Amino acid sequence: MSHIVVIGAGQAGASLVAKLRNSGFDGDITLIGAEPAPPYQRPPLSKAYLLGQMELERLYLRPESFYSENNITLRLDTRVDAIDAASREVVIGDERVPYDQLALTTGSAPRHLPAAIGGTLEGVHVVRTLEDVDRMAAEFAQDRRVLIIGGGYIGLEAASVAAKKGLGVTLVEMADRILQRVAAPETSDYFRTLHRAHGVDIREGVGLDRLTGDGRVTGAVLSDGSSLDVDFAVVGVGISPCTSLAEAAGLEIDNGIKTDAQGRTSDPAIWAAGDCASFPYRGTRIRLESVPNAIDQAEVVARNMMGENVKYVAKPWFWSDQYEVKLQIAGLNAGYDNIVSRTGEHEGSMSFWYYQGDTLLAVDAMNDPRAYMIGKRLIEGSKSPDKAIIADPTADLKPLLK
Repeated sequence: MSHIVVIGAGQAGASLVAKLRNSGFDGDITLIGAEPAPPYQRPPLSKAYLLGQMELERLYLRPESFYSENNITLRLDTRVDAIDAASREVVIGDERVPYDQLALTTGSAPRHLPAAIGGTLEGVHVVRTLEDVDRMAAEFAQDRRVLIIGGGYIGLEAASVAAKKGLGVTLVEMADRILQRVAAPETSDYFRTLHRAHGVDIREGVGLDRLTGDGRVTGAVLSDGSSLDVDFAVVGVGISPCTSLAEAAGLEIDNGIKTDAQGRTSDPAIWAAGDCASFPYRGTRIRLESVPNAIDQAEVVARNMMGENVKYVAKPWFWSDQYEVKLQIAGLNAGYDNIVSRTGEHEGSMSFWYYQGDTLLAVDAMNDPRAYMIGKRLIEGSKSPDKAIIADPTADLKPLLK
């Protein structure tokens, strides 16, 4: 009987094994996860879960019983040491697990600060796993002082939680502005104003020189020479795809594990999906770090492992929750050269539309789900509306979908 092994029990891995069973695969399935918890949602970790608004069980993607009920062997708290691609075996300590097909859904890992600048001091946290967030939860007590390092979405979401809990929050971003790598200046301006209104001290163009403290962090020296007293720090300086197993197994690496349009790696028996995998997209190669991509790509890979020949066509979308604002993003803004701003129907609602020439690439919508949904459908339909219509807040956008 055919045996499919999946390494990585996050969103992509859980979606892949569920799709295999739902599609009628009747062979053996083994899902291997490094963490002790069953597959769970990551996005709420830095939002509702950290705020204490979501119970642990609600994080789980499916009840733990789902796996046994569907004859899926779930091996948790298990680290894979190597992949023997020649013999088609996964090496776990002294054990060798044979496979007919293997899927890598190993995800990504947060970048840490070097020990030389205080990255290993107690009280320095990253936000990625359930264990990470459980470890830092007790730090978020009223009137404590936190330094957030990095002005991307993870850093801003952590700042939002800290400010809502009554902490003193300083956020440093070494680039000229927050969200510089992922968003237009207009979106940066919107969220800078939002955070400052909630008392967050945002310092742009200012990096971290070093964290200080004897065993535990107690302060920080910044790149402009200023210093801060802090009770703890949260590091949000990006994530990197987990490719070490693939690389050691001889698979091609190109901004993650290189896959073709079907999700197959350079080894025909090995597939990859989710944060760890790069794939062809509109004449280039990209890697997406998002829940929708993890689910959609994993489900395409599952179908292809069963013999279909389906190309993965990404429809990128993302979201971020900060205070009472929901940011929804449709499309990819790479290559934009102008922005059209649109005021929403409600106070504080706003959307920014990214164009390259006259071609619509992406939309950032803040508390404006209608603009987001219309923008998403336009982008997926390769339709680019007249900029004057978008800029007119009284114009009805729905007819643009016809």
